[in-house]
Amino acid sequence: MTGGRGLLEVIALSALDAERAERGGADRLEVVGTMDDDGLSPDPSLVAEIAAATGLPLRVMVRARAGFGTDGEELARLRGLAVAYRGAGADGLVLGFLDATGAVDVDAVTEIVGATDGPWTFHRAIDACPEPDRAWAVLHGLPRLDQVLTAGSTRGVGDGLTALLRRAETDEPARSRILAGGGLRPEHVPVLAQSGITAFHIGSAARPDGSFAAPVDAALVRGWRDLIDDALATPG
Repeated sequence: MTGGRGLLEVIALSALDAERAERGGADRLEVVGTMDDDGLSPDPSLVAEIAAATGLPLRVMVRARAGFGTDGEELARLRGLAVAYRGAGADGLVLGFLDATGAVDVDAVTEIVGATDGPWTFHRAIDACPEPDRAWAVLHGLPRLDQVLTAGSTRGVGDGLTALLRRAETDEPARSRILAGGGLRPEHVPVLAQSGITAFHIGSAARPDGSFAAPVDAALVRGWRDLIDDALATPG
């Protein structure tokens, strides 16, 4: 593996989070309104506030409730939020929906992303798919999808590390799209980097005591920045 700078994405719940993440060396922010139910949509006014506070690209969570299903009026509301987020300064979206069988809900996803332009991330709904190979094959065919936030397991990277490594080694299109996150720990980064994964996502790890009740700490982000850069600069 050759040296290079990887991508570090940090969850931001406020303009202060955004400012500190940028100061620490983050490359991009995932904007979330609340971490209830593992992350729900923000108000568009928060997106505008964060966009005004930072020069970092913003990807905004499009998700209204627990679980990975949506339909009817909620789907129409999410489509409207996606448009509002782009108007408020978002560079892209974060979303992912599954149907009743646990397969990727292509209709719901394409209806939302079709309302805007720009790249987007399919989030950790992928880890809940009972047939991940089939799910990845579907994702590879979706328009403008450039990253998939995944831990390899619903239980986090600690349990999903082997699955992530296997995916990166056997599925070249997936390797370039994997955004590794969900309980990511420092010791995971060098191993993932050796497999060719270059994009990493942190949330609680960017905050004192790992608590979302605390704002992002620039020094913690800097530690992850240095860790990722060192891992990707080490020949494999």
